[in-house]
Order: sequence, then C-alpha cells, then structure tokens
Amino acid sequence: MSEILTPPINKLTFSGHETFHCRQMWLKKGYDFIKNGNKFTDNDAVVILGVGKNMVSAIYFWMKAFGLLDKQGKTTSFADYIFSSKGKDPYLEDEGSLWLLHYNLVSQGISSIYDLIFNELRKEKIEFTRENFLVFAERKSNEIGFSQFNKKTASTDFEVLAKMYIRTVEQVKDKEDTFSGLLTDLQLIQEEKKSHSLYSITNESRNNLPAEIILYTILDKPEFQNSISLNLLFQDRNQPGSVFAITKKALMEKLESLVNNSNYKKYGITLSDHAGIQELQFTSKPDKFDVLNFYYGN
Repeated sequence: MSEILTPPINKLTFSGHETFHCRQMWLKKGYDFIKNGNKFTDNDAVVILGVGKNMVSAIYFWMKAFGLLDKQGKTTSFADYIFSSKGKDPYLEDEGSLWLLHYNLVSQGISSIYDLIFNELRKEKIEFTRENFLVFAERKSNEIGFSQFNKKTASTDFEVLAKMYIRTVEQVKDKEDTFSGLLTDLQLIQEEKKSHSLYSITNESRNNLPAEIILYTILDKPEFQNSISLNLLFQDRNQPGSVFAITKKALMEKLESLVNNSNYKKYGITLSDHAGIQELQFTSKPDKFDVLNFYYGN
C-alpha cells in the first residue's frame, strides 16, 4: 500500500492579488494573453488586457495561484487542457472545472491562506472568525520560522478569500452579476453575520462534486502508487476529504461509483477492506487527463 503522508508546509506566502479576487473571465483572458506571445510585464499589457495596472498584476497572480502558469511563465498542461481553443471548458461553464480550480488553488500553495484554511484551520475550529485565522496563521508562521508574517497583509488575504467563495445578498439578487468571486457557486464557505462575521466549512455530501474530479486529484499526486487508504484520502493534506470538505460516507460513495463505472473497468479499480483498513486500489493507474476526458466527454 502506498501511504502518502504529505509533508507539512515549510514556507508561507501572502498577498500578490492587489486586493482583487479572481473574476469570471480573468483566467481565460490571461491564458489567451500569454498564448498570443505577450508578457504581463510588457508596457502595453494594460491596453491589451483592457484593465488597470494593478489588475494586470492580479490576473498574473491568479494565473499562478490556480496552477495555469509554471515557474517559467509558460502555460501548464492543465491550463491548455481547459482554456485552449480546443479546451474542454474555456469559459468555465461546467461546475466540475470550478472544483478543479479550487483544488489547484488549495494544493498549489502559491497563496497560503487557502492551504491553511482548508487543510488545517477548519479542522481545528468548526467556526472561525477573521481574527481566529490571523492568530492561527501567526502561530503557523512561528512554528516554521517564517519571520515576515504581516497581520495586515494576511487580513487582506482573508477579505479576498471571502469574496472568492461567498456571494453577498446583493450579488444573489443581481442576475447579471459579474463581480462575484469565481468559486461562489461551490458553496464551500458559509458566513453568519453577528457582531462579527463567523465562517464555517463543514463536511457535506457534495452531490455536485463529480467523482471523476475526485479521481483526478488522487492521480495528481506523483508519489501515489497503486493503492491508498481511505483514511488518508479523507484526512491528509491536499487529499479530497480536506480540499473538498466531503463526508467520509459520501467520499466512499463517490469512489464506489468509479468502481462500478464501465469506463474504468480496464484499470481494475477496487475498494478493499482488510482488517478494517479500507483501500482504493488499481491494477493499472489511469492517466489523470484520460479521467477528465471521460468526464468532459472526450
């Protein structure tokens, strides 16, 4: 059995978004901009993208944070798969694409707040405030020897996160709303307004989360071999249970649907139970993009 114990974080990064949450068309706009041979540092970037200088920086940041650009500034295979002229969902009309982007945002670690909140804080505190997050983030910074923690910067990151995942009452009423955060439709974060806002991310059945998206995220781990325990999939960093806030029962049901799906028969996907240890096993591992092809319909 391949037991993946994802190493703990050893660095933290905050800011970079210029206080802008990612808007609906920014990623496609940024992708096309790069593919047309442009650079975000070009003097005419503001003209080509049709936004202000700070928004240019923000689009560049979100392209990296969502795993669409590599360290050399080239588009990733994932970016090409979704956003190219022959991409599966260039305008993000399929909710499965939003789940994939959410997974990338948490697991890439470019913006540490998403990793910290989904992988750790929500398990430590069922409900949390912005101040709870700031205390938690400062504690994590001290633990790993990160001396550049800035409370004001981290607080701004929290504001951006809230806008990314939570739609305001006004935005809900506005059918033509184009300013909502990219991931509000996932309904992952709930907000309760009292004397101060109280946030929660509870494990739910996630009926709108496709099983293929879960399988993609499992196969995305290069260290994963041909078997993995359900407990690890449920609770380890960047695994489905942590990233998607899904109940263990629902996760098992999603995996069972894959086992029973004829598309995956040749891969020998099974769920085993030996001495109380449940595992997801493969005779041969499918390519993660082949899994997405099944989902998007080739």
